[in-house]
Amino acid sequence: MELSALFSEPAILWFVIGLIFVLLEFTMPGFVIMFFGAGAWVTSLVCSIFNIGLTFQLFMFIIVSIGSLLVFRKYLKTRFFSDREKSGDILEDEFIDKTAIVDVPIKEGFEGRVIFKGAQWTASAQTDIEKGVKVRIVGKESICLKVEPVE
Repeated sequence: MELSALFSEPAILWFVIGLIFVLLEFTMPGFVIMFFGAGAWVTSLVCSIFNIGLTFQLFMFIIVSIGSLLVFRKYLKTRFFSDREKSGDILEDEFIDKTAIVDVPIKEGFEGRVIFKGAQWTASAQTDIEKGVKVRIVGKESICLKVEPVE
């Protein structure tokens, strides 16, 4: 079968369109384009079973795509992309209650530097802390770590 004859088959054409939409979702993430791919695949399935016209195919594609977007997007987005990731809790879990070593002395009201996981970080504290002292990370404000001496 020739390639042009293959793409003249509506079921195959809709399948390829759906595949393109799903692949585009990987390049432009927003969790929207994927539903148009699903709409194209449903249309492909119906075209392979029934002989329907182009108008009905387009109508089905639009209804299934927008319907699935409205019905499933919010549920799937919360299921696969938790709010915890957005709020930065995961990132904070990496820092809070971990220990670091002071590299540049921290003076009360001024920032110093600590070594944490092999990298140097800006840090601040409520008290003066000298170089070489082991500290515990108690918070994080932007890229500045809040620390206190380990007793």
